[in-house]
Amino acid sequence: MRFAIGIEYQGSRFQGWQRQRGGRSVQACIEQALSRVANQPVAVVTAGRTDTGVHATAQVAHFDTSSRRSNYSWQRGANSFLHSDVAVTWISPVPDDFHARFSALRRCYRYVILNRNTRSAVFRDLATWDYRPLDAARMQNAARSLIGEHNFSGFRAAGCQASSATRTIYNLDVRRHGAWICIDVCANAFLQHMVRNLVGVLTAIGAGDQPEEWATEVLLGRDRRQGGVTAPACGLYLTAVVYPARMELPEPPEPIRFW
Repeated sequence: MRFAIGIEYQGSRFQGWQRQRGGRSVQACIEQALSRVANQPVAVVTAGRTDTGVHATAQVAHFDTSSRRSNYSWQRGANSFLHSDVAVTWISPVPDDFHARFSALRRCYRYVILNRNTRSAVFRDLATWDYRPLDAARMQNAARSLIGEHNFSGFRAAGCQASSATRTIYNLDVRRHGAWICIDVCANAFLQHMVRNLVGVLTAIGAGDQPEEWATEVLLGRDRRQGGVTAPACGLYLTAVVYPARMELPEPPEPIRFW
């Protein structure tokens, strides 16, 4: 039987989603917890791998098992074996053709920036601090040129292994809320470090270090070396994975915010 699960985690103490040697990963923690509930090995497949230090409020994965447990027992049991920085938020039986990665229609991220002249002791692992006064309106104007289907080679990590750099961004919104700036982006899929590289370009524009047209230049140049710095991982949250309505999965929660 196949199940889909919703997962929330604070990524500061994880070396990303993917299972690996010598490092703590979200995938390994989830698999160990579910395996204990199932009394047999359980492997999970995720909607999208997140990097070291990246958080998630609405990650989705699936697993197959022959063990029979109620939804309540799966969720309550798994959470009893998980550390406080990761939790299973829901579980639902799904058709055998459901795939957490390939069935997803789009993924959404929120990047959170604390924009003031002093760093935060409370939010140091939960948001990126940028002391430069950022012009959110300039950032939003620049972001408009990135919406649509494009080759995003200029925004991918040097080690990205995706066979194609073509992605479709459906929306890219920059908003200020007092000292906070949030950047919401939704696309059919993302390249490695793509969101963090988008943020690096937009914050350089917001700080006045580059003109608004620079975002278009980086996009058309298709050369990562022409782009800005990669924004820190601590400000990034996976906030939604959207699937066809027929899957009848729970709606993702409201994106994280501190204002």
